[in-house]
Amino acid sequence: MRQPLLPDPSSGIGQVWLRSLVRQPLVYRKRIREVEPGVRPGDWVAVYADPRPAESPDDAEAMIAPANLNRPPVLLGYGLYNPRAEIALRMMRFGETLPDESFWDHLLDQAVSLRRDTLQLDAVTDTYRVIHAESDGFPGLMVDKYGDVLSAEVFCYGMYTRALEILARLAPRCGAKHFLVRTSPHFLAQEGFERPEQQSDELPEAVVVQEYGTRFRVRMHESSHKTGFFCDQRDNRRRLADFCRDKSVLDLCCYSGGFSVQAKRLGGAAEVTGVDLDEHPLATARENANLNQVRVKFVQADVFPYMRDRIRGGHQYDVVVLDPPKLIRSRAEIEEGTRKHYDLNRLAIQLVKPGGILLSCTCAGLLPLDKFLDVIAAAGRNALNATDETGQVQRQSRNLRILFKTGASADHPVATHCPESEYLQAVWMRVE
Repeated sequence: MRQPLLPDPSSGIGQVWLRSLVRQPLVYRKRIREVEPGVRPGDWVAVYADPRPAESPDDAEAMIAPANLNRPPVLLGYGLYNPRAEIALRMMRFGETLPDESFWDHLLDQAVSLRRDTLQLDAVTDTYRVIHAESDGFPGLMVDKYGDVLSAEVFCYGMYTRALEILARLAPRCGAKHFLVRTSPHFLAQEGFERPEQQSDELPEAVVVQEYGTRFRVRMHESSHKTGFFCDQRDNRRRLADFCRDKSVLDLCCYSGGFSVQAKRLGGAAEVTGVDLDEHPLATARENANLNQVRVKFVQADVFPYMRDRIRGGHQYDVVVLDPPKLIRSRAEIEEGTRKHYDLNRLAIQLVKPGGILLSCTCAGLLPLDKFLDVIAAAGRNALNATDETGQVQRQSRNLRILFKTGASADHPVATHCPESEYLQAVWMRVE
């Protein structure tokens, strides 16, 4: 199903009334007071709000306070509505002006210019994020460029029904010929719909892209992730190489081998081991190593028993990378996901040689940096990393010194009005 990219006032635009003013593009259902009858999922709507502060959206008494009586609602802007979603409204444009052709042209030109003109990414890679959802003015839509392919992941039903037209306008701006549109892994639960992939007729099964001269094969139909190669870690992969010369490197949750291959090719590591549970990405990781004529040992294993086994065997590495998949996808998973991050870090710390480097990452946006640092600190205090003369393991804290904290590459900008656009945290430590 496709819906119009531009709202058509001649056919009428549905109306939505919020309980209070909002300043960010993601509006939860509980903030909505009323919806005009007949508005369908994915429709354009005009958004009105009661003229009062947004701090208390659930305060029923404030809704009928005398100060608010006889004050007409304010036209806040225009958005895409889906009554089945918890995030029921995605604001596309604030203000009284309808989104038009120039509006979309401006958004697309601005997004492409940031990557090609400001960041000059074409000089170092042919793969990067072109649209980063709310940060680029496209709530619920992310688009990565892999050579001449645009790969889109959609989190919003209204965006899904308009994705093809957006990509058709985006492709000539960044030299792409093919496209793939996929919904997010939890699209059905979050949006109330299940929608198929959409792709161009001659979409290749895989493309080979380059990053700082290192080549990677990207498979367009990798089942467990959108593509299996993540542009957000590009700068972190490059930085890791600076610590790897003639060192031993362990890459945990290596997936398709981004950190592993760069550690060997750019970093000149003496030996690299990549570990992941998923068979198919590991096959791609081996292909990536072969593409660059570097030798990397890839192991298919669950990282928890793998790390415990290596600890029992007394193995340690100069550099350890811990980059797990998203462990917290909803607020209901915060406690369990945080505990998994703690267990992973507690084990990984024990595998770092004294004076070695640990890079620990989380892509769980619901685990903010301060909480993630608390998890790492607790893991360091409780690491088991010493044996006595009888061979018994003794509890001994390991001192962690944070060298720097980084996030996603700059083609994943963070919008100040939408802090949810910041999700990746990478903490670089020296382990004593």
